[in-house]
Amino acid sequence: MHDDGRLAARLREFATARDWEQFHTPKNLAMALAGEVGELLAELQWLTPEESASVMADAEAAGRLRAELGDVAIYLTRLADVLGIDLAEAAHAKLDESERRYDAATYRGSARKAPPIKP
Repeated sequence: MHDDGRLAARLREFATARDWEQFHTPKNLAMALAGEVGELLAELQWLTPEESASVMADAEAAGRLRAELGDVAIYLTRLADVLGIDLAEAAHAKLDESERRYDAATYRGSARKAPPIKP
């Protein structure tokens, strides 16, 4: 079992022990995830690009970022588990698609979007 699988299992046990599965609907988990992403964004919102790149040098800020990233990972992992999605597999599939759409020779150093995928 991958680390994400162990985390999913631990989160499942955590929710079951508290009878929280009833609240862990895809909608509720997605909304909670969005809220936690907002809290993560708030930690970086007013920093300059340079300050954001070195934010982990500040122990207090680093602790807050770790906690917010932990919350994001928890809700994302729980949502994927409730939906029956292997999160690592989904991420690899998306990366495979991105490698096809954004070949390195054409997109190296460029932030432009690839054309839409043709059906």
